[in-house]
Amino acid sequence: MATPAEQRRPVDHDVHTDELPDLPQRDSRIVASRWIEAPAGIRSLGDDFGEEAGYVRRIGRYLLWRAGPAVHADARYGAVRFDDFSFLLTFRLQPDGRGEGVGADRESHTRLRTWKQSLLEG
Repeated sequence: MATPAEQRRPVDHDVHTDELPDLPQRDSRIVASRWIEAPAGIRSLGDDFGEEAGYVRRIGRYLLWRAGPAVHADARYGAVRFDDFSFLLTFRLQPDGRGEGVGADRESHTRLRTWKQSLLEG
């Protein structure tokens, strides 16, 4: 069974944007404080519930981060365009599975899957 991302050991070195992998990492976690160019919106993504954001993967033009566990807890996803860090989109996931966020298509989404699809298409 795979170790949940939030329980993986954080990397022990700083990384630049061009070093962020396209796909999820299975053996370690890149936290926002280790991303040298991290915008404030990513660094503070989980401040209101005490979780530091961790890098998830690249989706289209977006770098996807998550603060909090993937399921059954408070979590917030944040996506920034790799070519414009001032462009931040967020999706809030509640413990009961409900969620909300505006996607890259400027539409309101209640499902994480459709929000992430908008990143791929946007």
